[in-house]
Amino acid sequence: MSRQVVAAACLTGAASLLVLAGPVVRPARRLRRLGPAPRRARPTWWPDRIRLGAGLAAVAVAVVVGGWAGLFAGPLAGVAADRLLRRVEPRAARDRRLRETADLPLAADLLAAALRAGAPVDRSALAVAEALGGPLAERLGRVGRTLSLGGTPAEAWAHLRPVSGAQSLVGAAIRSSNSGAALAGALTRLADDLRTERSTAAEASARRAGVLIVLPLGLCFLPAFILAGLVPVIVAVLGDVL
Repeated sequence: MSRQVVAAACLTGAASLLVLAGPVVRPARRLRRLGPAPRRARPTWWPDRIRLGAGLAAVAVAVVVGGWAGLFAGPLAGVAADRLLRRVEPRAARDRRLRETADLPLAADLLAAALRAGAPVDRSALAVAEALGGPLAERLGRVGRTLSLGGTPAEAWAHLRPVSGAQSLVGAAIRSSNSGAALAGALTRLADDLRTERSTAAEASARRAGVLIVLPLGLCFLPAFILAGLVPVIVAVLGDVL
C-alpha cells in the first residue's frame, strides 16, 4: 500500500469525524433538578473525536512527508489539527444555540401573555417552559424553579444569559423586580425587536448572497463566452488572413 493511499485513508477518516453527527440531544420537558445547566461548551464525546482526528492528521502528514522529516512534521501537524478542531462548534451545540435563539421571541410573547393574565413571574416561566419545549424551555424552567424557591431575580434570570439576544430580557426582568415596572410591555417590545432584527439579518444575508454569487457565475460564463463566441470568430478571421 502506497504512502498516498494511507494518507488519503487517514484524511478521509479525520474528515468523517467532523461530518458525522453527534448524539441526538433530547431535552426533557420537565425540570428534574434545580441548578444551573452544566457549563460544558462541548459534548462529552467531542474531545475524544478531536484527539482521534488530530492523530489521523498526524499520521497522514508523517506518511506523506516520510523519513525523519515526517517524524517531526507529523506531531506538529497533529498539534495544529487539535488546536483547529477545538475551535469547531459541534453540530449538536450549534443546533441547540440556534433553536434557543429562534424560540426566544415566542417565549417572550408567551411570558407577556401569562403576566397580563395575572400569573406571577415564577408560575408564568414554568407555564411557558411546559408549553414551549426544547432547550430554551429548560432554562425557563430553571428560572421559574429558582424564583419559586426564593432565589433572587438576578440568580434566576441568569440562566437565560447564555442565550443570544436574551440580555435585554434578563435586564428588563431584573429592573422590573427592583422597580415594580410592568414586565409584560417590555417583553412584548423585546419580542418585536428580536423579530425585526432577525428579518433585517435575513434580508442582509440574501443581499450578500446575491453579490457573492456574481463571482462564480462570472467564472463559469466568461470562459464559455470566450470559447463559444470569440474563439470561432478569431479562428475564422485567421483562416481568411492566412
